[in-house]
Amino acid sequence: MLLAEGLRLPTNWLDYLILALYFLVVLGIGFAARRSVKTSLDFFLSGRSLPAWVTGLAFVAANLGATEILGMAANGAQYGVYTVHWYWIGAIPAMVFLGLVMMPFYYNSKVRSVPEFLLHRFGPSSHLLSSIIFAVSSVLIAGVNLYAMAIVLEALLGWPEWFAIVIAGLFVLIYITVGGLSSAIYNEVLQFFVILAALIPLTIVGLKRVGGWDGISDTLTQDKGGDFMTAWQGTGIGSDNPLGANWLTIVLGLGFVMSFGYWTTNFAEVQRALSAKNLSAAKRTPLIAAFPKIFIPAIVVIPGLIALVMEPTLGKAGSGLDYNDAIPVLMRDLLPNGVLGIAVTGLLAAFMAGMAANISSFNTVFTTDIWQPYIKKDRPDAYYLKTGRVVTAVGVLIGMGTAFIASSFSNIMNYLQTLFSFFNVPLFVVFIIGMFWKRTTAAAGFWGLLSGTAAAMINYFWLYKQGVIGIPTDQGANFVSSIVAFVVGAVVMFAVTMFTKPKPAAKLAGLVYGTKSPGLPEPPAEGDDAWYRKPALLGWGAVILAALCYIPFSF
Repeated sequence: MLLAEGLRLPTNWLDYLILALYFLVVLGIGFAARRSVKTSLDFFLSGRSLPAWVTGLAFVAANLGATEILGMAANGAQYGVYTVHWYWIGAIPAMVFLGLVMMPFYYNSKVRSVPEFLLHRFGPSSHLLSSIIFAVSSVLIAGVNLYAMAIVLEALLGWPEWFAIVIAGLFVLIYITVGGLSSAIYNEVLQFFVILAALIPLTIVGLKRVGGWDGISDTLTQDKGGDFMTAWQGTGIGSDNPLGANWLTIVLGLGFVMSFGYWTTNFAEVQRALSAKNLSAAKRTPLIAAFPKIFIPAIVVIPGLIALVMEPTLGKAGSGLDYNDAIPVLMRDLLPNGVLGIAVTGLLAAFMAGMAANISSFNTVFTTDIWQPYIKKDRPDAYYLKTGRVVTAVGVLIGMGTAFIASSFSNIMNYLQTLFSFFNVPLFVVFIIGMFWKRTTAAAGFWGLLSGTAAAMINYFWLYKQGVIGIPTDQGANFVSSIVAFVVGAVVMFAVTMFTKPKPAAKLAGLVYGTKSPGLPEPPAEGDDAWYRKPALLGWGAVILAALCYIPFSF
């Protein structure tokens, strides 16, 4: 991406002072967390000791990276109000499902990662394949966060792209290598509030500048048509709309397979819940995160709409401004010094949180699911702790390299959703069928995962990119790829299961819904029956609130 000269910000010493103070605090948290890292479990899962409110905020902050800040603002500018589907259909139901249904499987089985669960359910073949797929996807997504941060700092502050990538990568490397997952999680809690401090003023000032919501609606309805400012209008099958998707692909592609595939099997998120101090806290982690997630569109989607009103040429050929520039455009035009420093710091916090989440999950999966079981077995725990730190450095370096892959996409959200359709959806179909159908065999798990991944890639790179089938937008193609991956993976799993031998029922205890893991006692009561300690109430409350949020934008 070329430098957008018009986005250069008038930063001064105050802005840089705020930025420097933030980096010092981040490193301080990393070194403070070092004292609690004595074993590999401490390094990879914080010793399973963290309270639910900490893991809940870290859960939402881990996702509040480039995907949210630049990606969803870009989506808002490109697709309009349809972007809210990524939250109220594409996140909340899946987060509730993770907390109420899947976390008991993950937590009670004492696994250290999502792929390790597949080892118990399907055996080494599926375990190794899923570990490799997840390791690759983790460093690719980490690179997205680095690239997003680099283009912002290049455009806003004039830092060379390579310099911004190296600086941010080094800071993430230091505080994760020193303090492990605890350092990443506590920094994510801090980063969550820094991000809010940056984006809330940006949204408020932006709304005032364009005449409030009515000003946005009137301008964009006139320029883009009435469907642009609604969530559901124009989504009938065969109808044209800015998103290039109909209600069926939105509900099935985004709302079911892509959403559930990401939120329930993406270890960068699940790792935060696995670090909770007990099963009750683990179940509440995604449910607590669901409530702030409901309101995130107000500070990422709405700024994308505001940027489009203020810069109508955004995303148009020859304008020099991609959709990814929506947030930087607002920062350039709206914020004074001081507040500008907070905004730049907030963006850095978001990108570092996203990268840290993927790097911390990468080092766990590579060490515990690839290196320890298949390459160097039966070594002392201190050896795997040291390996985890070395792998962290390797992951950061690879992430720096993959940052440049994202540069070929004018909307990084399109790139991320493409990765999710390739890697997360096939993993989800294997999980969901294996967890609810005892007859599913180890061979079915392996071939279902492999065929689902291959089917998604064939649909995207051949059928869509080569014009064999006509899909209006990249996002529409991602929804279709997700459905194809799910259907192909499910059909292959069913077919292979019919011709292979299942595991004995005794070996499936605690791995299939309706069975209890032997030897695991019921989680102890916490002695507090407050509503916020009841996962079912939290979950249903989040779903109902998300559904109510749709009403103003439906038609």
